[in-house]
Amino acid sequence: MLLAVAWITATADDEKASIKFEEQTYDFGVIKEDGGPVSHEFKFTNTGETPLVIISVTASCGCTKPSYPVKPIAAGKSGVVKVTYLPQGRPGEFSKQVTVKTNDKRNRRLKLRITGNVIPAKK
Repeated sequence: MLLAVAWITATADDEKASIKFEEQTYDFGVIKEDGGPVSHEFKFTNTGETPLVIISVTASCGCTKPSYPVKPIAAGKSGVVKVTYLPQGRPGEFSKQVTVKTNDKRNRRLKLRITGNVIPAKK
C-alpha cells in the first residue's frame, strides 16, 4: 500500500508544470542615459506535462518594468518575460532583479537579473 502511494506521488510530481529559461541573466552593456528605455526578452519553455501559470513578475525597483503572459502556457510551449529598464536619471552601473512566481513546485520563485552601465547624458 505504501509503495503504491509513493509511486503515485512520484508520478504526479513528474506530470506538473515546469519552467525552464534559456538564460536568467542579461547584460545590456553600455547604454546612453538619454537613449530611451532598453528591453530584453527572457525566453522560457514549459517542460512539464500540465499548463504553466505565471502568477506574478515583480521588479526590485520602479526603474525596471516586467511584462509576462497572463494566460497559461501549455506543456511544451514557450513564452517570454520582457524586462524593460528606464535609464533616464540613473547614470552608472546597475544590477536589477526580477522575481518570477509560478505554479512550478520545484521553481516557485525564479530570479532574473539585468545589468549594464548607463553613460550620463551630455549637458
